[in-house]
Amino acid sequence: MAENATVARPYAEALFRVAQAGKESFNLAAWAELVAELAQIASHPEVQAFARNPKASDSDIVAAFKALVKTPVNTEASNFLTMLVENGRISLLPEIGTQFLALKNAAEGAADAEITSAFELDAAQVSTLIATLEKKFSRKLNPVVTVDPALIGGVRVVVGDEVLDTSVRAKLQQMRVALVA
Repeated sequence: MAENATVARPYAEALFRVAQAGKESFNLAAWAELVAELAQIASHPEVQAFARNPKASDSDIVAAFKALVKTPVNTEASNFLTMLVENGRISLLPEIGTQFLALKNAAEGAADAEITSAFELDAAQVSTLIATLEKKFSRKLNPVVTVDPALIGGVRVVVGDEVLDTSVRAKLQQMRVALVA
């Protein structure tokens, strides 16, 4: 059986091309929001069970998705959902959403930055940190900030496959390794 990422890639790429060619009223940002919302809905266990139910018709599944989405669903999105349901690929929506976001970020020269801090950061601290990180990583960053008191102090930043860990916990672990060796 093929990996979900491999099967989802053509769907994500096709949807991205449709989004790029979209009208101003439904631009790439609106598509990204809709795809993220669809991916979140599709990852819910009850929705997955409903989509696998042989008694549920394709039109019922599409209608359920449209009813659960807060973002308005345009004709192209409706056709995309219908095609996924008819081909039995609705379970790929979370992976399609991930790949769509990666394509959007690549087109914009941006990347997602997962910032974990030991303490709550205010807006000014986050904007200063992002400005510094954008210079370091040479691209625009979309931050997602979380708090983890186990870091003791400092921050841990993950951008793609790059990790910048300046937390106290990481420094203590490095010291421990140096002392044990």
